[in-house]
Order: sequence, then structure tokens, then C-alpha cells
Amino acid sequence: MRQSGLSAYIAVTAAYWTFMLTDGALRMLVLLHFHTLGFTPVQLAYLFVLYELAGMVTNLSAGWIAARFGLTATLYAGLGLQVVALLALSQLDPGWAVGVSVAFVMTVQGASGVAKDLAKMSSKSAVKLLAPSEGGALFRWVAVLTGSKNAVKGAGFLLGAALLATAGFVWAVLAMAAVLAAILVAVLIAMPPGLPRGRKGAKFAEVFSRSANVNWLSAARVFLFGARDVWFVVGIPIYFYAVLSDGTEAGNRSAFFMIGTFMAGWIILYGAVQAAAPKVLRAETRPEAELIRAARSWAVLLFLVPATLTAAALLASSPQPWLTAALIAGLLVFGAIFAINSSLHSYLILAFSKSERVTMDVGFYYMANAAGRLMGTVLSGLTYQAGGLALMLGTAAAMVGLSALAAGRLRPEPRAA
Repeated sequence: MRQSGLSAYIAVTAAYWTFMLTDGALRMLVLLHFHTLGFTPVQLAYLFVLYELAGMVTNLSAGWIAARFGLTATLYAGLGLQVVALLALSQLDPGWAVGVSVAFVMTVQGASGVAKDLAKMSSKSAVKLLAPSEGGALFRWVAVLTGSKNAVKGAGFLLGAALLATAGFVWAVLAMAAVLAAILVAVLIAMPPGLPRGRKGAKFAEVFSRSANVNWLSAARVFLFGARDVWFVVGIPIYFYAVLSDGTEAGNRSAFFMIGTFMAGWIILYGAVQAAAPKVLRAETRPEAELIRAARSWAVLLFLVPATLTAAALLASSPQPWLTAALIAGLLVFGAIFAINSSLHSYLILAFSKSERVTMDVGFYYMANAAGRLMGTVLSGLTYQAGGLALMLGTAAAMVGLSALAAGRLRPEPRAA
């Protein structure tokens, strides 16, 4: 099945790319549009809370759903639900009260979060089932899927900012819904065989892993992605908007493009390093025990970046050109090291999972991923509004430290010893 399923893997990956393009664009559209409407950092964070909370619930149950109904069913459901969410968002009325707007967008974003994690779980599980088993192929296939996905999502950030500046919020959302609907129809028609259809005896209780490695790796994932989103979701975009925009319409458009370019560049760099991670780590020639030790070492190295940026933010009492330059350079370095950490995690969860319960373990792992993003999203608005850059970046450093401690509890699987 692995060889004959290559075309299925390609089809799943292509559909996932398109999905992540719209996902990245939607996040940037919502963030910048509502910031210009006067929403505070905490209110902006609220817009994404249900998105991440829905991701936790979805990932916890999606592994069972895929095991019960098949990976193609969850992929189709994810694509279709995202189309519905985009169409609903186009109905947003600027005349609504702030509370109504926040509740509406939170609900739509929640549906989008369910859609994204259905599609993600389907794609990541397909790698374990379809990749060749020899020559380090699993790590390569994981790296290619994850790295390319993040490059596409980065392009989505830039696309979202560009569409907001040129077409406006409503037309941008409708255009993305139309493209994604076309992709869904194409995949429904052309999807080749190669993915499991599901098994009727799958039980929901199976989603909770009894593997210590899966549980510790999931804990490391919570804090790793919390450390990223605590600055990525609200704080840094709003800081850059404050230093780049002069408040005029032309200044806003210019700031949108520059913020979108940075966020897109960060994600694309992240994706490129992820795709190159097997070569950087020499994964094909290293045993599992060495890759586990590498996960600890790279987490410690990552901690140094936000710790240094926190010190820089404390030295500057107000936004300074040198601080902005240091943030850009430092966060790009953070992105490269973060990508190595993330790639190691993505490989290890599949290495630790058994084929018969891969959708369960991957679903549980990405539930932890969503929990980290949820924690980071909430703290992004809270820490930036309460203590500015220094508190926000210091929180990111603390989370990376906790991720390193959790990674330190991983042990080689007995079958690989």
C-alpha cells in the first residue's frame, strides 16, 4: 500500500497546501481588520480563543473519527467546513456592537479551527501510513509535508494582508471561499485510493495515550507552541503596526504590507528550515536515541533567543529603531531554531506511534499542540497589554524552558533500542 498510495499522499498534500494558504490569509485578515476598528490586544486575542479551543477538542476526537470513518472523510470534512466558515465571515456587519462582532467572529473562527485540525490530522497521519519504511524516508516525508505547509501558510499571511489592502475584507473572504470550494470539488473527483477506510471497532477511549513518550512529547509541544504564539498572534503584529503606521489610510496600507511581509517571511523561513531538518540533523544516519537528545539540546538553544530579546526590551523604555531591528533579526533566528525543534517533534511522534493507533496518537499530540496555541494566544494579548514587549518575550522564554524540561524526559522506545 505504501508504494501504490503515493498518489494519495500527493493529493492529500496538495489539498492541505490550499487549505493552509487560506488559513494563513484568514488569520492576517481578521487580526489587521479588527485592529484598525479599534479592538484592544486582549479583544484581538479573544477572536482566536475559540479557534484554538476548538482545535483541542477536534484533535482529541479526530483521531477516533479518522480511525472509525477513514482519513479521506476527515479531509473532506475539514475542507468543506472551512468553506462554510469563510462564507459566514463575509456576512459580518460593521454596524454591529463590539460584543456581537467579537462573539460572531469567535464562533466562525471556532468552526475554522475545527476545519484546520481535521485537515491537519488527516495529512499527518497519511505520512505514517504511506511513507516507505526504509532509509529515513519517514523523517523526509514528514519534513517535506510540514515544511512546505508552513511555507504555503506564510504566503497566506502575505496574501491576507495584500487582499485586505486592495480588495477589502468581504471580497477577500469570498475569493478564498471560492478557491477552496473548487479544490474540494477537484479532490472529491480525483482522490485516488491508498488511505484506510476506517474500522468499525475503534473506541473513543483509545485516543488517550498510555505511552510515556507520547505524553511527555505532547507536554513539550504545549510549551513550544505556547512560546511561539505568545508573541506571534497579537503582540508583535500590534507592536510593528504602532511603529510603522502614521495613522493615515496610506500609512495603514503600507503597514499592512510590511507586517504581512514579515509574518509571511517568518513562516516561510520556518517551513524551509523544517524541510531541510533531516539534512541539518543528519537524521538518516542517527539512531532514535541521538535524535531524542537533539530535541533537548535544540530546546535549550531556543530558550536563549527570547531571553536575549527580553533583556533588549527592558533596556528600551519606548520603541526604538534599534529595538525593532533587534526584534526582526532575533525572531528570524527564533524561527529557524524553532523549526528544528518542531521538525524533531513531528518525527518523534510518528516514531513513537504504532501503525494501528497512529491517528489516535497524532490526534492526541496535536490536541496538545492546540492547547499550546490556545495558551499562547490568550497570553499574547494579556502580557502585551499588561507589560509590553518585555513581559511578552519573558513569558515566551519561560515556556521554552518548560518545553526543554519535558523533552528531557523522553527515552528511546524499547523496539528501537
